[in-house]
Amino acid sequence: MPVEVTIPQAGESISEVQVGEWRKSVGDRVEVDEVIVEIETDKAAMELPAPVAGRLIEIRLATGADAAIGDIVAIIEEGADGNVAASAAEAPADEQPKAQEPRVMPAAARVMAQNDLTTAEVEGSGPGGRIRKENVEQVLEERAATAATEAPATPAPAPPALAPQQSPAAPPTAVVSLSGDREERVVPMTPMRKVIARNLVQAQQNAALLTTFNEADMSAVIEIRKKHKERFLAAHGIKLGFMSFFVKASVEALKAVPAVNAMIRDTNIVYRNYCDIGIAVGGGKGLLVPNIRDAQSLSFSEIEKTIADFGARAKQNRIELSELQGGTFTISNGGIYGSMLSTPIINSPQSAILGMHSIDQRVVVLDGQIVARPMMYLALTYDHRLVDGREAVTFLKHIKDVIEDPTRILFEI
Repeated sequence: MPVEVTIPQAGESISEVQVGEWRKSVGDRVEVDEVIVEIETDKAAMELPAPVAGRLIEIRLATGADAAIGDIVAIIEEGADGNVAASAAEAPADEQPKAQEPRVMPAAARVMAQNDLTTAEVEGSGPGGRIRKENVEQVLEERAATAATEAPATPAPAPPALAPQQSPAAPPTAVVSLSGDREERVVPMTPMRKVIARNLVQAQQNAALLTTFNEADMSAVIEIRKKHKERFLAAHGIKLGFMSFFVKASVEALKAVPAVNAMIRDTNIVYRNYCDIGIAVGGGKGLLVPNIRDAQSLSFSEIEKTIADFGARAKQNRIELSELQGGTFTISNGGIYGSMLSTPIINSPQSAILGMHSIDQRVVVLDGQIVARPMMYLALTYDHRLVDGREAVTFLKHIKDVIEDPTRILFEI
């Protein structure tokens, strides 16, 4: 009996998703709860399992297609054996088809259709000769190279003053050849990237953003890490990093300046007595900001383990939607990429974001002496509608003081 596979509810306020990579092809055998396709929402990627065991007989939506909650993406013949090709091979010789069309992966089929390619023109490299997207792209690259080689020696008419523009009708994921070996590759934005772009623009348009700066001497934190790193690793099974110090410092600063931990809701100000601190991590699909829940109650080791878990799962697109919702404050560490200074944008509807940067030896004056110290620039971008300049400067100064004297964390001062 055919069973429809539909797009499930993916979270509050999410009504549209994008079909990701297909794990199974038409004709494959699938088991109950076996993942058949990835679904990308505006917040994260999720896996769509098979509701029944059987054979995948139809794929309705290819990779990259937009879909709404409840749309049918595939059909499974419940109880049927997999691999139609294998069944055909076992049939009597006079009943076998004369030729089997090579199986085409959904992403490859889409690019082939956009570039008028047939299966006869593309040689598959996947199992059983399956045609993959990279096989199609290789054919397109060879076409472009051949066209460039065979181009007439007569100079082409001079192009317009501006760089050639792609026609709005150009298909997504297409390789557009301009001239010679110059090419453009057009790739559709993922739902996550669309939302990131929209949220950042909205944050700048709907909030009164202002950034204040300070710098922190990292000598004390570096010395503590150096002194206790081996015992910390042995006791907790994880390295002691810089982020846990800044999370702890942020918690103390948020307690001291509650407005930074608040948000505007309609015409009201909502103050929170808890700290759900978002940590910006790079994921396979883009930047994600999962939240450390109740950070005010966590130890250094619990914070480090949570951050390490976020980083590992973000690379595999395994961050859950619930972990991305409801943060009260965000920390972004551009220093791991070498950033010296930046002005981060708040993660709406939060009211502030802390930007960490690279640690560099800089010349400073200490007790009247010119010395070199490992310094880090700190940036706090805040919504001036809610947070006054005095509060923002006080907040950032509090973080600086805690980082330069981490023993303050023990006394919550």
